[in-house]
Amino acid sequence: MTIARVTEVISSSPVSFDDAINVGVERAARTLHNIRGAWVQDQKVTVDNGKISEYRVTLKITFVLND
Repeated sequence: MTIARVTEVISSSPVSFDDAINVGVERAARTLHNIRGAWVQDQKVTVDNGKISEYRVTLKITFVLND
């Protein structure tokens, strides 16, 4: 029987939402093993002087626990 866990990660990028997602998953993979999936729970932007300065995503990452 496989047991999985879900954890929440918030990541950001000055480039795009896609880049913020990649940054979050890559960083989580350095600590969490057996990552099987992720979904975007929320997206936000930071605006400075009328321009987007940062893209932020809240990710739910699913990983399988070791036996």
